[in-house]
Parts: sequence; C-alpha cells; structure tokens
Amino acid sequence: MTQPDLVVQVTNPNSTGSMTDLIGRSARAVAGPGVSVVAVGSPDGPACIETAVDEVHAAPGVLRMVADGELRGVDGHVIACFGDPGLDAARLVARGPVVGIAEAAMRSATFLGRRFSVVTTAATAVPGIEDLAFRYGVAGACAGVHASGVGVLELGTDPAAYDRVLAAARAAVAADRSDVVVLGCAGMADWAARLGEDLGRPVVDGVAAAVGTVVALVRSGAPTTVGGRAVAGASPQPFGQPV
Repeated sequence: MTQPDLVVQVTNPNSTGSMTDLIGRSARAVAGPGVSVVAVGSPDGPACIETAVDEVHAAPGVLRMVADGELRGVDGHVIACFGDPGLDAARLVARGPVVGIAEAAMRSATFLGRRFSVVTTAATAVPGIEDLAFRYGVAGACAGVHASGVGVLELGTDPAAYDRVLAAARAAVAADRSDVVVLGCAGMADWAARLGEDLGRPVVDGVAAAVGTVVALVRSGAPTTVGGRAVAGASPQPFGQPV
C-alpha cells in the first residue's frame, strides 16, 4: 500500500469525542491527496472550552498530544480550538509546523476581503478572540467578534443551533459591513459551506484553513524553529523534556 506523502495531526483540546470525530471529518475533507489526517482528543481536557480558564486547563493536554504525535513521526499539527490554547508552547515541542485554527482562519480571511467578522459561541469567548486578533496583527481587518449564544456542546445537540448561528452571522455582517465571516469554534467546521450559501459571502472555517496551511508549510520544505533556532530534522522531544 502506498504511504501518504505527509501526516497531519489535528488535536482537539477538549475531551468530547463527538467533536473530535467532527473535526477529523472536516479536516480530511480538505486535506487533499497524499495527506493523512490523524484526529486526536485530549482525554484530560475540559469537556468544552469557552473561557480563558478552560484554555489554561486545556493547554497541558495539547502539549502531551503534540509530543505524542512527534514520537509517532507526524509532519505537522493543527490545534483545533479557536482560542489556540498552548500554541506557543507546542511550537517548542514540535519539529514541524504547529498552526492554531484562530490564527489560520483570521489570516485567511484577510485574503478574501477587506473586513471580516468572527462569529463564535458564548460571550465569554469574545475577549480572548479580540486579543488574538491584535496578537496576530489582523485587528485592523477584524470588524467585530460576535457571540451567537450557542454553547460549544449545544452545537452538536441543539436542533436550532444552526439557525441561531446563522442569525448571529447575519447580524454581524449588517453591523460590521464585513466581507467575510470567520467561524469562531471548531465545532462549527462542517457548517462553513452552508453558511456561505445562506449569507452570500465567504465563510472561513479554521480547521480547513489550518490544515491547508500546515500542508503548504510542510511541502514548502522550510525549516521550523524552536526557541529561535532551526530544528529541521531534530529528534522529537517528549513533553516535559528540555529542547
């Protein structure tokens, strides 16, 4: 059997298995030929991530899963939570690229329009996303971050969840005069195309954006760095060991 050209590990920082399955399906749908996607969840993570406290609790699990993937020889990593928990630390653990879905989605949105709106889940997630927009240098293009009022776990259980997110997206577009909508939760990943049709404008899912970014970075052959030094070809380090 022919082996894939490269392997991308997609880590769900929460412990909800149904969300890990959804994220895996969404990632595989865009990975393209020659790419194998391994979707993993963090067994010790919170059931959902909606606050800064949740992100702190999720980060150690992210590091363990990234370190495990390194020992298995994966080529790159996606952190599939819109808070990008543990991203900086994970980049110190991995040899290949590590991409968070918030960074990938917001940067991708700037290629598709002048202004974008982020539509997320709970209101408690909004301040952290606003902070990330400044950190990633895209605050000038981020016209607003809007809570749909749909909890992360409700995305997969509430029959009205899609309509509530769509209504929030329509309100965001009207308020912000935005060209693009960014989905601010990995649990919305399979709604991007449908929302795009209903809104009549581009909708960016961070899982898809991050997978595409990792694949492009790996295939470009550019080395990554750890602590400012190139480590292409370096031996993987287990979590907790010095690099």
